[in-house]
Amino acid sequence: MAEVKAASAIVASEVSGPSPAVMGTYARLNLIFERGEGSWLITENNERYLDFGSGVAVNALGHAHPYLIEALKSQADKLWHTSNLYRVGEQERLAERLCAATFADNVFFCNSGAEACEGVIKAARRYHYVKGNPERWRIITFEGAFHGRTLATLSAAGNPKHLEGFGEAADGFDHLPFADHDAIEAAITPRTAAIMIEPVQGEGGVRVVPPQCLQGLRELCDKHEILLILDEVQTGVGRTGTLFAYEQAGITPDLMAVAKGIGGGFPLGAILSTEDAASGLQPGTHGSTFGGNPLATAVGNAVLDIVLEPGFLEDVSRKSGLLRQRLAEIEDQFADLVAEVRVAGLLCGLKLHNRIASSDLVAASANEHLLTVGAGDNVVRILPPLNVSEDEISDGIARLHQALFRLRKDTL
Repeated sequence: MAEVKAASAIVASEVSGPSPAVMGTYARLNLIFERGEGSWLITENNERYLDFGSGVAVNALGHAHPYLIEALKSQADKLWHTSNLYRVGEQERLAERLCAATFADNVFFCNSGAEACEGVIKAARRYHYVKGNPERWRIITFEGAFHGRTLATLSAAGNPKHLEGFGEAADGFDHLPFADHDAIEAAITPRTAAIMIEPVQGEGGVRVVPPQCLQGLRELCDKHEILLILDEVQTGVGRTGTLFAYEQAGITPDLMAVAKGIGGGFPLGAILSTEDAASGLQPGTHGSTFGGNPLATAVGNAVLDIVLEPGFLEDVSRKSGLLRQRLAEIEDQFADLVAEVRVAGLLCGLKLHNRIASSDLVAASANEHLLTVGAGDNVVRILPPLNVSEDEISDGIARLHQALFRLRKDTL
């Protein structure tokens, strides 16, 4: 009898809302998508939604990209998993390509952005430990940051809302105001191991760190012999118009966390490091059961095949300029609702006036069959696939215009 009741509850949930069998940790929109095609998601009822959220910057090449599908299917027919007890050919090839295209000398593979951020924190602390300075384990981080949902990465970001109810935050992080250079230098002590920052705070509201600030951080780290860690989980793999955002500042980090776009939708994360910064991660100090498995790295290599094609990143920058222009028009037309437009490549945000909640615009956009993503600082993120077409950008702007128009009408 209990089994019949449970089955009935699940069937009912398909009509009324999310299944009670799924833990309620998300405030989900009441949508189920059956398939995707490029920049579009399609429901079981064949309703098409223009996806300008890209799985929160994950689906860098849209949905069901045929080249990525072929890479996954081809590898799936051969080998899924062996563990890191043995060499993995696709992993080694992807690592070599990432090193050739970046500052890095070596790469550690994991499954997610949170794991990559945990890994760079561990690497920075171990670096000083093996150098004979075990007291240097504290890391300077910034208000408004987001580095993941593990206890350590939540503590690194220091957002009270995310930490509430989970006991004392993990020690070792010194939180400073966003982009206050004098405060940063004053906070560096003999116990400081590193400075950790996102070149663009995505979850924090598309807040861009100016190039001169990143240059200043690099100089501070060199001066005080500490490491510069960049969290490029959201900005990496072409999202800002270059392979990684740090390139635009003319600097290189010592350690970098990467995920999201690198797998094109398949779970994949990575730590990119200089040889020196990785010197503390010796056998037995860090690991991952699934990280860098043949399936994930085959897809990662396919993503790089496309993103590194001549002209691809230049095209991302061109489309960013087009989107910036169209969003500026939106800002002018809806100045009573939109306070500011923030753009870093195809990572864009609309900061709304306080009388309108970002969640209201996300919902209004979904009613126009346009998918967007909320963020901190009352911002709505616009994250189209990197291969979005100009026609789709125009379509998305039209849907956003209609959502704002209806929102304005409803709030008068």
